[in-house]
Amino acid sequence: MVTKISVRNLEYRYNGLGALAGVTVDLPANAVSVLFGPSRAGKSTFLRCLNRLNDLIETEGTTLRGQILLDGEDIYAPTVNVTELRRRVGMVFALPIPLPMSIRENVAYGLRMRGEHRQEKLSESMERSLSQAALWDEVKDRLSEPAMRLSGGQQQRLCLARVLALEPEVILLDNPTSGLDPLSTAKVEASLKHLRAEYTIVMVPHSVQQAARMADLAAFLLNGELVEVGTGADLFTRPRERRTEDYVTGRFG
Repeated sequence: MVTKISVRNLEYRYNGLGALAGVTVDLPANAVSVLFGPSRAGKSTFLRCLNRLNDLIETEGTTLRGQILLDGEDIYAPTVNVTELRRRVGMVFALPIPLPMSIRENVAYGLRMRGEHRQEKLSESMERSLSQAALWDEVKDRLSEPAMRLSGGQQQRLCLARVLALEPEVILLDNPTSGLDPLSTAKVEASLKHLRAEYTIVMVPHSVQQAARMADLAAFLLNGELVEVGTGADLFTRPRERRTEDYVTGRFG
C-alpha cells in the first residue's frame, strides 16, 4: 500500500500529562485505518493531531514532539497553511452538528466560505457529495427543508457530505456512529467502504466489532502507546501481543 500519512515518534502532552507516547505508524492511502482501544487510550488525541485541531487547545503544558508527514511533507512546518491543511484533511465528529439552515445550504456552506458562488458548481458539488454519503436519494426532493428535520443517521451523513463537498484527500472520523441505531450505522459504514476507493479514511470506531468490520489497517492504542498495528484480517484473528488479544476478546476494556 502507498503511505498517505506517516507518523514518526509522536508524543503529545497536555496539562503535563502524556496522551501519546512515541507513536510511529504509516497510514495507507485509499484504505480505512482504524484506531481502537479503551477510553483514554489517546485515539481522539491522535486523530486531532492529523489536521492540527489540537492547536486549538490553549493549555499550559501542552507539547507535541515528533513528525506527521502528509504526502511526505511535515504538517507542523512553519510554512504550512493550517486552513488549507484542514480542507485536505477533513473531520467528522461523534455528534452530528448540522448548521441551522437548509440541507442545501449545509452542504454549500464550506464552498461559499472559500469564495465559490457559481450556482452550477454548488449544485454539482452538492449532488456529488450527498451521493457519496449515500444520502442523495433520501433528500433530493427535500433540499430546501431545515437540516434539523433529518434523522440522527441522516444528519451524520449530511456532516460527512459537508466535508466531502470540499474535496478532501483524507477523512477523519471520531466515533461517527456512536449515537446511531444499527440501520443508520450500517449505512454510514457502507458509505465509508465505498469512499475508500477515492479517499484515505482514518477512523476511531465505537466498538471492537465495528473496528473488525471496517479495518483495512488496525492500530491498537493503550494508555497513549501504540501496542500493535497490522491488517484488520490479521490483528483481530491472530494478534501478536497479549494485551491486544485480551482487549479484542473482551478480557478488559
